[in-house]
Amino acid sequence: MKPQSPIFNHPTLLKLQKCNNLNTLKQIHAQIVTTGLSFQTYCLSHLINISSKFNLPYACTIFNYIPNPTIFLYNTLISSLINQHSKIHLAFKLYNKIIIHKSLQPNSFTFPSLLKACCSNPTWFQFGPKLHTHVLKLLQPPFDHFVQASLLNFYAKYGKLCVSRYLFDQINGPDLATWNIILGSYANSVSHHGYSTRFDDANLSLEALYLFHEMQVAQIKPNEVTIVALISACSNLGALSQGFWFHCFVLRNKLKMNRFVGTALVDMYSKCGCLNLACQLFDEMPESNKDTFCYNAMIGGFALHGYGNQALELYRKMKFKGFVPDAATFVVTMFACSHVGLVEKGLEIFKSMKEVPGMEPKLEHYGCLIDLLGRAGRLKEAEEWLQDMPMKPNAVLWRSLLGAARLHGNFDVGEVALRKLIELEPETSGNYVLLSNMYASVARWDDVNRVRMVMKHNGVNKLPGFSLVEINGSMHEFLTGDKTHPFSKEIYLKIEEVNRRVQEYGHKARTSEVLFDVEEEDKEGVLSYHSERLAIAFALIASPSSLVIRIIKNLRVCGDCHVITKLISAAYRRDIVVRDRNRFHHFKDGSCSCLDYW
Repeated sequence: MKPQSPIFNHPTLLKLQKCNNLNTLKQIHAQIVTTGLSFQTYCLSHLINISSKFNLPYACTIFNYIPNPTIFLYNTLISSLINQHSKIHLAFKLYNKIIIHKSLQPNSFTFPSLLKACCSNPTWFQFGPKLHTHVLKLLQPPFDHFVQASLLNFYAKYGKLCVSRYLFDQINGPDLATWNIILGSYANSVSHHGYSTRFDDANLSLEALYLFHEMQVAQIKPNEVTIVALISACSNLGALSQGFWFHCFVLRNKLKMNRFVGTALVDMYSKCGCLNLACQLFDEMPESNKDTFCYNAMIGGFALHGYGNQALELYRKMKFKGFVPDAATFVVTMFACSHVGLVEKGLEIFKSMKEVPGMEPKLEHYGCLIDLLGRAGRLKEAEEWLQDMPMKPNAVLWRSLLGAARLHGNFDVGEVALRKLIELEPETSGNYVLLSNMYASVARWDDVNRVRMVMKHNGVNKLPGFSLVEINGSMHEFLTGDKTHPFSKEIYLKIEEVNRRVQEYGHKARTSEVLFDVEEEDKEGVLSYHSERLAIAFALIASPSSLVIRIIKNLRVCGDCHVITKLISAAYRRDIVVRDRNRFHHFKDGSCSCLDYW
């Protein structure tokens, strides 16, 4: 073993490590100078690092008086500036000095702190790829593990998942922290996706679960951070069996049921249609483990399932307990009001935001407000709020207005909203489909064709509708009119049987939901093969009659599918839970939890 240098145990350095105030630090600094320790890089590094904790200008002064600071000392001060004081601009100034210095060159300890700084704030994102080029130019491969992990983390936060995954695949023997970064990047990519990427969201979540399998093969033991990312993937997929498995994994392996894991599980059970389990878990969590995020998850769960009054009650309880609502709290609470028609309560909550210090309504809050008013048919008020907003409305707000116009048959407002959306998002198919649906509902086929021509001119393809159903722990995916499933023949025979059964209950197809100008008999056939109906038919064949059928759909449930699912729940005496892109529908004994308000 290599003998340790005596300087590591020098009495003055030991005093420095125990130093807890600036006056003592100055005395130790004087000893360092008088004993000649100031000529030792290791000693100076400790002095700069510890002095920066008490007084940053003092640390910078020490550094500036060093005649020829080494790269080690530069790295020490850069790390202190970023990790202790978030002085990113000063850290990059130091880095520029290194770059222009004739005899200094960045090393593997220089880049991790700087890359961390780049993903701490969107303002600094642009410098990350530039630092990456410096890594490629100035460091010799194979790169240090910390440099690789820092690059991976930067691109994950930057939203460049493909680059992040490529870098991950280049790492030989990734450790737990590196696995957590890549798994977290998949979870975050899903949560940041918008209107037209739900199909991709499912693929991203599935990929996260596949990665976990690889992690197990590599015999890397997961921790709480890993589990949170994987539970989030299950939430997005609606994969209840897998989510329950991870819950058991936490208990079986005695991982900490901290507030992050607890909140993720509450969110997962809510989004997988098991609101009762989400409530039970929330109630059993110690108050010390609950925070604003945890309350947001439970309020959001009530909102998704259409329990507006329960969401409001929990919102009031949260404030009574002393938790300060954040921006997300107002979003989920207003969302809850919107889906049960509690317009005045929703308006009251929106206006109360200004009572929270430093809180101002953002675009997402105005989006909830427009949705709240629009669903209730108060389109004029919604338009007035749009016009009086302090910021420019984005596509989400115009889409909310378009959806409300479609719901209430207001063609003038729908046309205005679509024109704005085409300016903002000319390639998003859902915008055109909403207006096309509105025209189709009153058989204005010329206008339907006109909207389609605009789509064709702009090179827009309709987002395919798909549904997922979980049977025995496996996810089965169906597209509208899908015939690729191994049991397609049996599924289509089952659909014919279902159609006969529901007709006995008086069902008449709502052919206005079909967007094609075809004969009425053909329209009924088109409706029969919507993706959720294929999924329900398969579940009726493949699952025991005692089990709840759980469907995840990427688009809004159409009116006819909503009616027929209610009848199926009565005819077959099956509970059916459908999560569409907006909310949950619990079908039981011929009725739905949404009370036809969605």
